[in-house]
Amino acid sequence: MLFARLRKPIAALTILTCTNAMVLLDARRAFALGSPLVHVSAQQRGGAQPAGRQDLITRGKNLFDDQQYEESIQTLSAALLRPNNTKEQRIEIYRLLAYNYITLNRKEEAESAARGLFAIDPEYALPLSESPRFRDFFNAARTKWEADGKPGLVQEQAAPAAPVSLAHTSPSQVEKDAQIPLSVKLSDPDSRTQSVKLFYRTGSKGKFESIDVAIVDGQGHATIPGSAVQPPLVEYYFQAFDKGSLPIAARGDADAPLRVAVPDKSGGGWIVPVAIGGGVLGAAALVGGLALAGVFKGSAGPGGPGNGARQSTVSVSIGQ
Repeated sequence: MLFARLRKPIAALTILTCTNAMVLLDARRAFALGSPLVHVSAQQRGGAQPAGRQDLITRGKNLFDDQQYEESIQTLSAALLRPNNTKEQRIEIYRLLAYNYITLNRKEEAESAARGLFAIDPEYALPLSESPRFRDFFNAARTKWEADGKPGLVQEQAAPAAPVSLAHTSPSQVEKDAQIPLSVKLSDPDSRTQSVKLFYRTGSKGKFESIDVAIVDGQGHATIPGSAVQPPLVEYYFQAFDKGSLPIAARGDADAPLRVAVPDKSGGGWIVPVAIGGGVLGAAALVGGLALAGVFKGSAGPGGPGNGARQSTVSVSIGQ
């Protein structure tokens, strides 16, 4: 009687466990193939709306306010390369980039950001309530920009510059502590690119480190050091910069980086025994991947139930 009462709940739990295992298997397969994982931003955790350009700008501003200047620059650079930015959004991105560079005392990059802003809006001026440090720098940058003939001034009828692109194929998986050699192809018809950099980090949080990529005949190579290659993954992206050190092209970015799986070979995982056709469902947790084990009872043999019954065990392991 007790077994009869438990049969339906056990069957329902069995189906739920199998469904979850299939979802995890599909996720593991996609991860091994190098498919980007879904990035959940701080703003998204409070709602269901996808992150957009304004989210990146807000995040960059918040990082600046938190004195995380390098992270702010990386986020704003990603925002700058998003297509179809409005004029107001581009002005805000350039303003915040300039603030970061001024704070870091990187004057050349700060002036390039200010010039990018003036090229969009020659009459732009910071409000009087802004810090004198920023206002003085912008005023000096404007004076120099005007004396140079307002280079880069956006003309409504001017033909757009030829687009710059970076082509790269990402590896799907590497061993722990192994170096990751990467190659990238630069396409730049108007020779606007001054430098290309590779940005990388262990895991999915924190600041990206950077490496200069030497470009020869449109081909570049760089290597992520083995010290950064740790489970469960490595994130990275490439960016091309103009002579003012502003980003003009990317393959991946700080908000949507490329990812390489790094399996943990130490072993362990989730073990979930599943009883189908009767039995008790239980679970035990280990550290590492996930294993799904099931005990299946076949139909009774010729001798009836309990005589000649066939039993088999199936195990599916999913590493990280």
